[in-house]
Amino acid sequence: MDAQGRGRADNIDPADQWVLNPNTGEYELRLSASAPQSSVPGPRRPNSRDSGGARRGRGDAAGGQTREMREVRGAEVPGPRSGRRRGAEPEPPPTRRGRRPVKKKSKAKKVLAWTAGGTAFVLVAVGTAGYLYLKHLEGNVTTTDVGDAAKNSFSKDDAFNILIIGTDKRTGKGNEGYGDSGSVGHADTNILLHVAKDRTNATALSIPRDLIVDVPDCETTQADDTKKVIPGTDGVRFNTSLGQEGRDPGCTMRTVKAVTGIEPDHFMMVDFNAVKTLTTAVGGVDVCLKHAVKDKQSHLDLPAGPSKIAGEQALAFVRTRHSWGNQGDLDRIKVQQQFMGSLMRKMSSSDTLTSPTKLVKLAEAATKALTVDKGIGKVSTLKDVALELKKVPPKNISFMTVPVVDNPAEKVHATVVVDKTRAPEVFDAIRNDVSFTEVKKKQKAAKDAAAARLKGSKSQPSEVRVRVLNGGAEAGSAQETLQWLQTQEGVLKSENAGNAPAELSRTTLEYAPDQAPQARELAALMGLSGSALKPGKSVTNSQGLPAMTLTLGKDFKGAGVRLTAPKKAPSVDKSTADKVQCAS
Repeated sequence: MDAQGRGRADNIDPADQWVLNPNTGEYELRLSASAPQSSVPGPRRPNSRDSGGARRGRGDAAGGQTREMREVRGAEVPGPRSGRRRGAEPEPPPTRRGRRPVKKKSKAKKVLAWTAGGTAFVLVAVGTAGYLYLKHLEGNVTTTDVGDAAKNSFSKDDAFNILIIGTDKRTGKGNEGYGDSGSVGHADTNILLHVAKDRTNATALSIPRDLIVDVPDCETTQADDTKKVIPGTDGVRFNTSLGQEGRDPGCTMRTVKAVTGIEPDHFMMVDFNAVKTLTTAVGGVDVCLKHAVKDKQSHLDLPAGPSKIAGEQALAFVRTRHSWGNQGDLDRIKVQQQFMGSLMRKMSSSDTLTSPTKLVKLAEAATKALTVDKGIGKVSTLKDVALELKKVPPKNISFMTVPVVDNPAEKVHATVVVDKTRAPEVFDAIRNDVSFTEVKKKQKAAKDAAAARLKGSKSQPSEVRVRVLNGGAEAGSAQETLQWLQTQEGVLKSENAGNAPAELSRTTLEYAPDQAPQARELAALMGLSGSALKPGKSVTNSQGLPAMTLTLGKDFKGAGVRLTAPKKAPSVDKSTADKVQCAS
């Protein structure tokens, strides 16, 4: 189906706007939906001379190029073959008896732009992009096989967690002079980005590089595709989870899970060049300082008040540590979060979104800066990720840091450890999709509806009939739960149904309307929240009788351990993406 058959231009997928012209063998960009077109745009091959007396050859068939096409060509997208052979631009299109004149293309609509952090937030932007340009961008992205540490695909219907890693690797022109020029690339800046299932909110959780953790054993893929297990190390800095002993981003993902209990679905990784290229591509990022800074280590030199920074100056800004607060990494993290919020606002500004030139530069800079897992390695998938991120209102994107305390084992404090009093509440809220900001009323209505499922009469345990499946919990969890239900809770009409067809992030209980009393009783026994109850249909158990289906997800903590999600996120020191703040 052509673009015209899809309705309004606003709803057209960018890849569908590039169509093959059979006369030239080239793809051509068709953005306008106002004028009727054939299913394969392009001129008819003429049999006579035009009104000017000159015969049009195949080299002129594409007619004049739109501004968008010329700018895309400037981003290394091949132009028509004929133009490349003769080294000249095609002649203007004929009118009247020739081809119908093409209306001037409007500026790009509904283009995609968002950011994800590393040393800075990484842009995933594909504006006015067609098939050929998407393929070109795909060649820019580097992928790393991290095995089962990451998911094989991206789901647009679920909550998701992306670990964003900024390395201190000094590769690239102009980066040799920064600090340790021989660094293998440690996990210098780390953000676990959680995006809620309903897209009303997101949480960007910074993980300090100097956090003392136990790095688990991790399997890595070598250059020759062989597998090698890197032994874990206890009581080391978090940043050694990458690069040290040949560890890959999958090792960092596994370390995050071990520390927080939150499992990253994917990762995005960038180095020093990302900050320089992205800030330059958008024409600079606005920052604010409460006092003038002239830092000898980072070479940052800015006056008090507002400034616009890009390139080397932007990199110096996010690297600066000794000019903020107590001159430690935790204060630098706060400044980096402020920088990320500013970059996000710049990316989503009308000045950026309506400029095809800027969008092409951003797409080039972003994809060249990125290393990702294979599950999101295609530009079309990165586009889907960005579109989902773009749905979250900036005021509901919270930046915060893992709650920590000074390492009690040190006399001179250089590292930190997880605060076991405050951190578990933060991890639990993120794991259960609880927002740290006030969200729209529709989310409150959904929560009220879920809570209502727990209200009403309950069956006796002996009347509860349920099949237990393992849908992502530790091996043996279904059998462990079955034994606990039968021997300790009196739920005798239960059975182990093996593994679920797909893994779930959260435990669910599906039941038919007439099984609601049974569902409420089982929820009370297991500490299931109302959102875990899924009204649906019953299934037939091994005895041919209707039964509920309990699927143990990745959040399952063990038989007898309650799974009730927190109703409210804890109070933490945070900032949001919509607020302008000054570094101090």
